[in-house]
Order: sequence, then structure tokens, then C-alpha cells
Amino acid sequence: MAPDPFTHRGSGRSWPVAAVCLLIWAALIAARFGLGASPWILAPIALMTLPALADLVRAPATFLQLDASGLRWQAGRRKVGIPLNRIDKIRFDTLWDFSVRITLCLTDGRRIRLPPDLRPPHRAFEAALQAHGLATERHHFAPSGLRPGTRP
Repeated sequence: MAPDPFTHRGSGRSWPVAAVCLLIWAALIAARFGLGASPWILAPIALMTLPALADLVRAPATFLQLDASGLRWQAGRRKVGIPLNRIDKIRFDTLWDFSVRITLCLTDGRRIRLPPDLRPPHRAFEAALQAHGLATERHHFAPSGLRPGTRP
């Protein structure tokens, strides 16, 4: 009996991101009109929120599916499909900010990293990978400057 397929769908539209952008813009408006802050000082801060606002407006869809035929995902305009027999192992790296970076190590030696905007729940994804007979590795708090599989 084949294991159940694992499917994850996401969107670039995140309410916590919207709330943070709203708070930043409210603070900028309050600083401008309440404190008389210079627009030249506030503009760079406002510009830093534009990529998040663009993601909120566009709401790019993300999709990941693992089944008996392979692993497929779509993140924005990128579509990738890899048969399971080409995957040697999947590496889960916990970074210092507690995010988890997922890297596919292929049988030909290449490494493919899942896009950061496509992050399935890592524990459920790891269990599904193991149910499909794929090897997984976990590495906690590795320095981000190191490539997966290398040592200092």
C-alpha cells in the first residue's frame, strides 16, 4: 500500500506581515506629523516595506506535493518536479532565527533548496518523506555561511 500523498498550499498574503506593515506605516505617519520627522529620514524605512506590500497585493500562490511519483512544487513562476528515485536524502537545517531550510540532495550530487516562500510544516513534511522511504537529516544551528554537507 502506497503512503498517503502530502500536499501543502500557501500564499504570499500573510496577516502577520500585513499587521507589521500597518504598524510601521502608522509609526512613520505619527513620526512625520507628531514629531515633525524629516521625510528624507522616513523614506528609506518606508521603502523597506515595499517588497512585503507587493507580496500582500500579488499574493503569489505556493504549492508542494509529495506522492509515489515524485516531489513537485510551484513557488511564484518556478515549477519543479523531481522523481523520488533521484533524491538521495533531504536535509533540514535549523538556522539561528529558528527557521528551517530544506535542501534536496540528489543522487547526481546536485543540491536543490526549497524556496523560502515555500515552507511546509517541517515535522509533518519529514514524516511524509520518511513514509515514502526517503532518508532525512536534521542539523540544528549550523552557521549560515556553510554549504550543506561541509564542515568548518
